[in-house]
Amino acid sequence: MNCHVQINPRICNGKPVITGTRIPVSVILDQMAVLGSVENILEFYPELSREQVVGTLQYCHSLIEHTEFEFLAA
Repeated sequence: MNCHVQINPRICNGKPVITGTRIPVSVILDQMAVLGSVENILEFYPELSREQVVGTLQYCHSLIEHTEFEFLAA
């Protein structure tokens, strides 16, 4: 697993968060959609490092790459 993301049932109900924080991965994805860049996220969350944000995005990419999708016939 990515060292920038942790899953702990005692933190945010087990949702993936940035390690050492209570910031869910989903919040970083939402902020990327709104703010548009890692730099803007870092301005919004100054407690995070560039490596944490990039690592979180890489974690999301890895999940998508390793997920098998089943397509249903229409």
